[in-house]
Amino acid sequence: MIPDPSDEAGLEHFNSDEETLIAEFWAPLAKGYAGAYDLKDDAASIAVPPGEELIVSTDALIAGVHFFADEDPGAIGWKALAVNVSDLVAKGATPLAYLMHIAFPARPQSQWLQAFVDGLSAAQSAFGCHLAGGDTDRAPGPLSISITAFGAVPAGRLIRRSGAGVGDRVYVTGTIGDAHLGLALKRDAAMLARWDNPAGTAEHLVARLVKPRPPLNVIPALRDFASASMDISDGLMKDFERLCRVSAVGGQLQAEAVPLSPAARALLTAGETTLPELLSGGEDYEVLACVPEARAAEFEASANKHRVRVTHIGRITPADTGVSALDAANLPLRFLHKGWDHFA
Repeated sequence: MIPDPSDEAGLEHFNSDEETLIAEFWAPLAKGYAGAYDLKDDAASIAVPPGEELIVSTDALIAGVHFFADEDPGAIGWKALAVNVSDLVAKGATPLAYLMHIAFPARPQSQWLQAFVDGLSAAQSAFGCHLAGGDTDRAPGPLSISITAFGAVPAGRLIRRSGAGVGDRVYVTGTIGDAHLGLALKRDAAMLARWDNPAGTAEHLVARLVKPRPPLNVIPALRDFASASMDISDGLMKDFERLCRVSAVGGQLQAEAVPLSPAARALLTAGETTLPELLSGGEDYEVLACVPEARAAEFEASANKHRVRVTHIGRITPADTGVSALDAANLPLRFLHKGWDHFA
């Protein structure tokens, strides 16, 4: 079933025109951002602080692909912005503003719109940015939300995927695998009956899926010490391979060192998941970073100072060693797949 914001009995549909919808629902999201011009013009302006450069990233959420039919519209709004901010964070960029294109399959409900806006508003407050403009359409097909996010980074300080060097330590922020398990729980509610579920465990895992929180506080540590970084969206293993490939290096992860939440650890112990699944599940929206060995202690101290959990999980190796994740016996893990691919 594909979610339709017009398809709930007893709820009031939005019965005015597009300009009224923009004024009533989208314009409050732009309030306080001068370059949005109250969404009353054909374009916006984005001011970049002196000595910094503009960084741009875009991602879309499509109903039936990125979220479920029964998803809370507030969570959809939050996630639409969060997945874009995640890319900015991994580049060391501070979020500034964003554009949004949303295409509805039918006339939406006022209640759905308000909940969606509330989720976006909460995300804006958490991430420090505002809506600057965009487009609203009605089109055949599933609900589609595309956001283009803008951030700023000191000139010449963008942290690319391609800077990793042999001997660098590999780090991740937060924990890995929770969103993958949240997806499994939403697909298979009976999963809870097969293991001893501590209070709040299921809620934690599902929340990591539907309401990701990119680690903005890691930006200073990345800017000062990282040689390469990217966000983890399609699976840790797949994204690590991408980083190594573009940096022309190899890499080894120690699978047992990858940080897991208590909830993920409980499901792993119960046999409901495996380490390869957790390392390839995707939707983590944490940061994968490489740091030269000589700067590792400073990186860890900076992250700790800014209250961000970072964990050393591996090293960058020469290109001819390949890319692998090793188990506790130092043997390569086997993966059915290493991450998400829209065309696989």
